[in-house]
Formats: sequence, C-alpha cells, structure tokens
Amino acid sequence: MCIFQTRVISWLDWLSKVELVPLADARAAEIAPDVTRADLLEAIHCVTPDGTIYRGARAFRFLGFRIPVLVPLSLLLWFPGVIWIAEKVYAFIAERRHFFSKFFGCQGACEILPEKGAADKTRP
Repeated sequence: MCIFQTRVISWLDWLSKVELVPLADARAAEIAPDVTRADLLEAIHCVTPDGTIYRGARAFRFLGFRIPVLVPLSLLLWFPGVIWIAEKVYAFIAERRHFFSKFFGCQGACEILPEKGAADKTRP
C-alpha cells in the first residue's frame, strides 16, 4: 500500500510541493533523526520545513493543504473530533495493511499508476 500511496500523492501533487523520501533512502535518517525505522514502517510521516513532524492522519491533513485536490479533505479533518476518528481509521488500516494490500490488489495497482513522468520517458 505504501508504494501505491506514494504514487497517488505524487500524481496529485500538481504543484510539486511535496518531496517523498522512501524509508530506504539515507536522507530519511537525516531529515527525521528522532523517528525510528519502526515508526516509519507503521505510518506515513511528514516533516515540515520548520522541522515539525506529522504522522498518520495528521500527515495527510498537512499534505492536503499543499495538494489542491485534497484541500476539502484537509478542511474536514480540522473539524473538532474528526482528526481523532481519522487517526483511529488510519491505525486500523495500518495494522491490517498487508490484508488490505491483498484485498484491494495493490500489487497490481502500481501498474495502473506508473511513476510520475514515466509515461513521458516512453514517448519518442
């Protein structure tokens, strides 16, 4: 699911406001030295330019204001109590991510959304 999520985020990031750094990238430890590998495996993390770290649903709320199509979702997540529910839903899905990956066929889903720019590379 992680690869699929990153591809969706990169495709929706029309303004190129988000830089996605994979867990395996050495820069991940430099960018967020206090975040452990186990933490990164549990949830998406977002590091702001000022060094604030958002995790899980709060990371999506932060990202949503930078990706125009996700602004309505971000606004919804600011209503009182909604982020608490979103965090519970995120945790539920994250704990069962392997099941959901198989159930939704995310392995093949990455073929549907190739890496951003991949289509341009195949054109003459």
